[in-house]
Amino acid sequence: MDEPSNESEPNVDAPGTDSASGDGRPNDASPVDDRSNDGPRETDLDGADESPLDRGPGARGQDHARKLRNRLAPGERERVEGTVADLLDLFGRAHAIAVLSTFAFADEPLRFSELERRLEIPANTLSVRLDELVAAGLLRRESYAEVPPRVEYEPTEKARALFPAFGHLHVWADKYDLDPVGE
Repeated sequence: MDEPSNESEPNVDAPGTDSASGDGRPNDASPVDDRSNDGPRETDLDGADESPLDRGPGARGQDHARKLRNRLAPGERERVEGTVADLLDLFGRAHAIAVLSTFAFADEPLRFSELERRLEIPANTLSVRLDELVAAGLLRRESYAEVPPRVEYEPTEKARALFPAFGHLHVWADKYDLDPVGE
């Protein structure tokens, strides 16, 4: 599909949000932020309590991201932009996004052998990617003193905060196809 349809955009709420209202705001039954509501959180803009992903695709999310970036002090902006650059560098490595996407849709920690089977990635490449994701603080590695040895990986809070992006990519892919690239 080259052009988006005229149908209304699908509503994909982040975990812990109320899809009945469709506004992406936290529902009362799900504690999204357990801090007191005494003031705006660091990501609040103009009193809005939503992330760019909650706002949906297109200009609205871009506008929110621009406002967030522009309100940062120069030193903080440099730190944030450096973190984004480092994250994109990590995501650009072979199979890194596939590994994180697998965790985004998994219900439990995953063993190395399960990841290798699901992703069909060479063991040495998978091992390097997992080590990098652990070093970046996105995965936690747990070794068990068993025979044969057992190692499990699970996402950290940092990684879980990225998972709504994978849902949004699926929504996008349901609506659009990529044009063939140099095949």
